[in-house]
Amino acid sequence: MMSRQLTAYLEEKKIDSSRILYQGDRLGLYFLPKGKDLKNAGVIYDRAHSSFSELQPGSIDWDAVLEGVEWLHFSAISPALNKKIARVCEEVLEAASAKEIMISVDLNYRAKLWQYGVPPTDIMPGLVKYCDLIMGNLWAAEKMLGIPVDNALIKSEKKEGYLQHARQTSEQLLEKFPLASMVANTFRFDHGATGINYYTTFYTGGELYQSTEYFSGKILDKVGSGDCFMAGLIHGMYKKRPAQDTLEFATAAAFQKLFIPSDATDQPVTAIEKFMKEYER
Repeated sequence: MMSRQLTAYLEEKKIDSSRILYQGDRLGLYFLPKGKDLKNAGVIYDRAHSSFSELQPGSIDWDAVLEGVEWLHFSAISPALNKKIARVCEEVLEAASAKEIMISVDLNYRAKLWQYGVPPTDIMPGLVKYCDLIMGNLWAAEKMLGIPVDNALIKSEKKEGYLQHARQTSEQLLEKFPLASMVANTFRFDHGATGINYYTTFYTGGELYQSTEYFSGKILDKVGSGDCFMAGLIHGMYKKRPAQDTLEFATAAAFQKLFIPSDATDQPVTAIEKFMKEYER
């Protein structure tokens, strides 16, 4: 059974799998095409009739699931599947908020998934209102939460304009969602033959922190870099690193992921910290 094989893999990585719910007829899948002859194929989702997509509101004892949990992270990919799953997401967020669990969200918009006739702006604000930390980018904040992109501010495509916009968007988000106290934004620009540049921001305590800016002539795989960035933020905050150090660690982890095939990093903390020290600015 594929689900048991995946669970065994998680356990090898020392990830607790004791609260996994097994039900339904199949796992949801996605396919990541590889090969130089595949142009702009992107990710192919196969989530219909999966065990997750068929979850019903009221079917999970969230108090039991969340017992002893300190941090809940969720992705906007989940409520994108259907209205029932959006409600399931709301259930767990309500329960986690009542337990004063730290809650974070990744505003990763996937147009291929939002196909049930309801725009993200009708769903996501009702979920993000429970969050302490909001992670995404300027364009996702507009698409999913209705925070407008000020094109006049970034029309020059200069870093100063993007940083100013990051502060502006962060302040608007914290005003709109009073429980939130932190906003993280990623900036990855692909310049074709001349390569990419990557940097991030972290807004907390009324201050906007900005990371080292990374450059590369080419990358190997974009998938998973945002997840890696979020994992880096969570790691840094758990270890009580200062805000700037947390941001630098998360950014370095995410940038390194761009050169690792598939959708997850294989770099231990020590390797990421070594890269941070040795990177030539």
